[in-house]
Amino acid sequence: QVQVVASGGGLVQAGGSLRLSCAASGSLDSIVTMGWFRQAPGNLREVIAMFMESGSAMYADSVKGRFTISRDNAKKNLYLEMSSLKPEDTAVYYCNFRNAAYQDYWGQGAQVTVSS
Repeated sequence: QVQVVASGGGLVQAGGSLRLSCAASGSLDSIVTMGWFRQAPGNLREVIAMFMESGSAMYADSVKGRFTISRDNAKKNLYLEMSSLKPEDTAVYYCNFRNAAYQDYWGQGAQVTVSS
């Protein structure tokens, strides 16, 4: 059984920084992509940062230059460093691990609230 646990998040003032973490345990075979998504109230869930199958990182334009995705070599821990946060970054953030069979494993979500 696979379990993905997210941590971090919270309340921060605009311009501040936060770090999100996700730890996966269990049988995680052939992970091909690892990424961070977010969902604001009334909006669809969107991808904001991801390690592609090639190993390269991609970022949504809205976070490029402010957020940094990283992971460990075992591909069981995923991180998101967020800086220069803006009120529009307020959302629930989810981590995702996808394997070669296109099975998705999600963290439980972490609330990030940025006050102006």
